[in-house]
Amino acid sequence: MSAREQGNPTTTMQFIENKTYDEIMVGDSAELTRTLKPQDIELFAVMSGDVNPAHVDAEYARTDMFHGVIAHGMWGGALISAVLGTELPGPGTIFLDQSLSFKAPVGLGDTVTVRVEVSEKLEQGRLLMACTCLNQDGETAIDGVATVIAPRDKVHRPRAVLPEIHLHAQGAQYARLIDATEALEPVRTAVVHPCDALSLTGALDAAHQGMILPVLVGPRTKIEAAAQEAGRSLDGFELVDMPHSHAAAAAAVALVRSGKVKALMKGSLHTDELMEAVVDDTLGLRTERRMSHVYVLDVPTYPKPLLITDAAINIYPDLAMKRDIVQNAIDLGLALGIEVPKVAILSAVETVNPRIASTVDAAALCKMADRGQITGGLLDGPLAFDNAISPAAVAAKGIVSDVAGIADILVAPDLEAANMIAKQLIYLAGADAAGIVLGARVPVILTSRADSAVSRLASCALAQLFISHQTPAVP
Repeated sequence: MSAREQGNPTTTMQFIENKTYDEIMVGDSAELTRTLKPQDIELFAVMSGDVNPAHVDAEYARTDMFHGVIAHGMWGGALISAVLGTELPGPGTIFLDQSLSFKAPVGLGDTVTVRVEVSEKLEQGRLLMACTCLNQDGETAIDGVATVIAPRDKVHRPRAVLPEIHLHAQGAQYARLIDATEALEPVRTAVVHPCDALSLTGALDAAHQGMILPVLVGPRTKIEAAAQEAGRSLDGFELVDMPHSHAAAAAAVALVRSGKVKALMKGSLHTDELMEAVVDDTLGLRTERRMSHVYVLDVPTYPKPLLITDAAINIYPDLAMKRDIVQNAIDLGLALGIEVPKVAILSAVETVNPRIASTVDAAALCKMADRGQITGGLLDGPLAFDNAISPAAVAAKGIVSDVAGIADILVAPDLEAANMIAKQLIYLAGADAAGIVLGARVPVILTSRADSAVSRLASCALAQLFISHQTPAVP
């Protein structure tokens, strides 16, 4: 029963009840059936610290002659304990001793029926319990005996509501993005003012990964000092010596205009300082497309990468700007391998209200997509944040949509909203964040001092995947 159900007076309360020593007869029995799922193995490993590859690595387990599978007897033992503590004798049972023999392995997808039976009533309230685990084929996986002290007092109380558990491998979504770049050519990239160990290391790590060929642009002495601090060598890397960060930004943009690099990467200068050179009307990198920033978040509670835009460039975009912001995000989604990116245009409500301008813009953007002014994605809006990412919220409100609840892209009404959504997910939900600016002649890789190493690599992967997707294949 979920916490929501518990708080709903119309939901039937579930109870847990025991059988006392005096009520129990020899031959009484109880059982439960459970199918072994990957998350069971993962959760057991997290709680126990058991990371034996024979238990947690399916590929290794298949080559292990003794186990032959990923699961092991302790999982079955835990299920036996659950039956004894919740069914027979039930709440109040004291576990004294257990002797089990493991007859056959249990693998992912196997269904196990655990049965306990009272075989003997002993003195001082003790019971001898025969314990058996059978797989779906009726084969005995575990058998043995447990000794318990049965409760003397009757217990009848509400069943505890267990918390919802989300298991998340840190950086798993980003690892897939990085793996997708393995066959791609590295991108010659101007790294602007990498004058601290963190930003320089991020660029050199991406080079080592084969994602970029860095051209380091900034004061030579500061870059060399950063390399010494990080314990990294600059041998083999091109370095363009510029006196300060403003000059480095201008020089990096000039390298793009001359065709010598295909991407920019932010170093230890401020984002505004870099973007000022990028958006310059005369010497910058403007195109007919409005520039915009896209976060690609790896959120522990969301099953796929979540793109959020625009959290860094356009403060209060009008409808025309939003069209470009949406198109930039769709183009990135396509480059990441999303077949048809699902785009949720966010507002505070899911209905059009003339007094809330963002709802009117959302409706207009959806109509623009219908008319081919926005292509490649599936749009819906206005949608409130919960209706964009939560199937439960969508079902509760009866929203019929191919986007609601399963969005790939969230388009916020303005920079403030986008920035707050992204930062809340990062700092409250433990999301990792990669980011990129699109709409200029080349992608601009934006990183933050708070970014993890894998986030920095993921930002480079975004640029590499985007450039590869935009470049026509050579026949």
